[in-house]
Amino acid sequence: MKSQLKCCQKSYPVKIEIPRIVVMARWPSPNRCKQRLKHDLKHCAGMGHAGESAMRIQRELTLHTARVVASMETAHHITATLAVEGLGPKAARRWGEQLGLTKVNLQGTGNLGCRMKRQLLLRQSNELSTLFIGTDLPDLNSNDLQSAITSLQSHDLVLGPAEDGGYWLIGFSPKLLRRPHDWPLEGIPWGTSTVLEQTTAKATQNQLSTALIAQRNDLDHLSDLRPWQG
Repeated sequence: MKSQLKCCQKSYPVKIEIPRIVVMARWPSPNRCKQRLKHDLKHCAGMGHAGESAMRIQRELTLHTARVVASMETAHHITATLAVEGLGPKAARRWGEQLGLTKVNLQGTGNLGCRMKRQLLLRQSNELSTLFIGTDLPDLNSNDLQSAITSLQSHDLVLGPAEDGGYWLIGFSPKLLRRPHDWPLEGIPWGTSTVLEQTTAKATQNQLSTALIAQRNDLDHLSDLRPWQG
């Protein structure tokens, strides 16, 4: 009887969540990227033209970010999107292909919160957890990204603190994605040292469970570049 019951049991496919990582990237050009680093380089002898040097550094950082994310797309079953600022649709797609990230959107206008919100609203489904990262992190690695993905299984929101008071990563659980009114993206003083503090305060106000992963350092100033070179 037990064997007959076993044979009659139906097997159902297991639903596997495939997280999404959105890379917020600005096209590297001499006069439109890494302005604070460019300012520092102007006062550093032997670095060449400051704008060109900052552009090359931004290009290398973007390549590093793309390699890490593309490797995760292959090895860890995530889906990746390149969200581009500074290019039109055709040029953005070509750049994405060069970086190995074939899903490409434009960021559009507005502050960082508006641009991230736009990427979330572009989705046809809110069933997948979504992480946002930039391209300013020399120490970016797949272990940190996997830690964020794991944290979203038990938290609404995950943040990767940056040493300057901002964050290098923000992640949204499927539950939170279904509640746009609770997204902590509005009223944030972007570009200041209180971005993380204000974001966590809004998360608490909206009763979101929040996890913090490893603190990392964005590369914004020349002093941030020295440990990377070492």
